[in-house]
Amino acid sequence: MRGEYQTIVSPVNTELEIQRSRFLTRLVRVESEQEARAEIASVQHEHPKARHHCTAFVIGARSDVQRSNDDGEPAGTAGAPMLEALNQAELSDVVAVVTRYFGGILLGAGGLTRAYRAAVAEATASATRLTRALRHEAQVVAAYDAAPQIEAWARRQELTVLGAEYGADVTLHLGVAPELVTALCEMAAELSGGQARVTVGAADYLDLP
Repeated sequence: MRGEYQTIVSPVNTELEIQRSRFLTRLVRVESEQEARAEIASVQHEHPKARHHCTAFVIGARSDVQRSNDDGEPAGTAGAPMLEALNQAELSDVVAVVTRYFGGILLGAGGLTRAYRAAVAEATASATRLTRALRHEAQVVAAYDAAPQIEAWARRQELTVLGAEYGADVTLHLGVAPELVTALCEMAAELSGGQARVTVGAADYLDLP
């Protein structure tokens, strides 16, 4: 499995005007094809008078789900260059919708291709990114004297500290890279005199702070 990849933090809206045509781009984070298609439908509803709503989306840690649609533009002049722009930006779990209001001047196939690619490239350049990484969610239950030492070690190793609960003992919630699971178990045992209890869940992708 791919160790990490990038997506975006929040929706991005940009606008380009080319030869009187307006290209409104909306770039949104999604986690499934269903979410992507729901976002596309939302934009279509928001701009019912626009001539075209061209789309592209990339989903998955390996960018294994990729779709595009020209929505009435000449074949290959909209969806494909939009998808190319997403891939060049090395983003996944995103959908791009470019809404075109026709300005009365024909751009030709080359002009359309450049316009749709540029519209998405501008949106990706404006986006705030975050990294998603493959992590095991681990719980470490330790006494109050050992827990701070374990947490300090975890931070030095750049483990993701997801939170802590305080009761009779301290329960640390950590995101642990697969290659550090064994080291966490060994260090927790060493720092607690063998008293800490470590539970490691299945690996999944987490947003890194």
